[in-house]
Amino acid sequence: MVDKTSFWQNKKVLVTGGEGFLGPYVVEGLKKNRCRDIFVPKHRDYDLRDIGAVRKVYRHSKPDIVIHLAATVGGIVANRTKPGEFFYNNAVMGIQLIEEARKLKVKKFVALGTVCAYPKFTPIPFREKDLWNGYPEETNAPYGLAKKILLVQTQAYRQQYGFNAIFLLPVNLYGPGDKLNPDASHVIPALIKKCFDAIKKGKDSISVWGTGKPTREFLYIEDCAEAILLAAEKYNKPDPVNIGAGFEISIEELTNLVMKLTGFKGKVVWDTSKPDGQPRRMLDIQKAKREFGFVAKTSFQKGLKKTVEWYKNKCL
Repeated sequence: MVDKTSFWQNKKVLVTGGEGFLGPYVVEGLKKNRCRDIFVPKHRDYDLRDIGAVRKVYRHSKPDIVIHLAATVGGIVANRTKPGEFFYNNAVMGIQLIEEARKLKVKKFVALGTVCAYPKFTPIPFREKDLWNGYPEETNAPYGLAKKILLVQTQAYRQQYGFNAIFLLPVNLYGPGDKLNPDASHVIPALIKKCFDAIKKGKDSISVWGTGKPTREFLYIEDCAEAILLAAEKYNKPDPVNIGAGFEISIEELTNLVMKLTGFKGKVVWDTSKPDGQPRRMLDIQKAKREFGFVAKTSFQKGLKKTVEWYKNKCL
């Protein structure tokens, strides 16, 4: 990452979700930029759904900047199984954190949204102006809408209180450290695990949800962390900003690529009784480049290879 010493070295930064998937990369980026005061609340000590815990975390951290990454997240299985939890947890954490930060006059609040907030049928590439032009894809709508509420809150608070809150819309993330639980994981770690499990058990096929036709865009986790820090430093406007890599790959193409990298030589059985999710996903990434100079550096092939190697070293 670019050395932003003059900006970060005297800042107190609260990173919620700092022990999750994305959080450690953001914390590492802050350390590289010589941020000396980083507060990462542990979930067992601060349940951010509880207003008392939110107030306690602010008393203990006294931040200049909040980077709010804490979230209840997962793939299609998790979203379909626990839509109420996904809505409530994500909405209440964000709403309370933003409100208390506003009352304490925190200098800046960085809220993370999700590509799932976009309407189910959005023209490719997804432009920020299209965010309100329809209802999200049904399987992850509660999660997407909970995050979208935080955009409304940040904009309302800027208008009424002059509160400096920004809202970023990252696309699907991947990389070392991702969730491996089949009930909670996203498509890339799920596919990697399926392939290695099949090799280990001598199976000649794997089952994958849907038809393979939907497309997705993926952003390497280190690149996303860099985008967040650049935006935290340089972006101070009410409008949401996409964070992505600017490419599109079908689930079938992705599956074939994972099979090649893992060495699985069997076949794919497409379970068409299961949902595909959103038909297509790819973000317009021009605003992030224009506003704070972010361009993803990691090619998908390189990032996917690193992720497969991480899985091999950690789990096999």
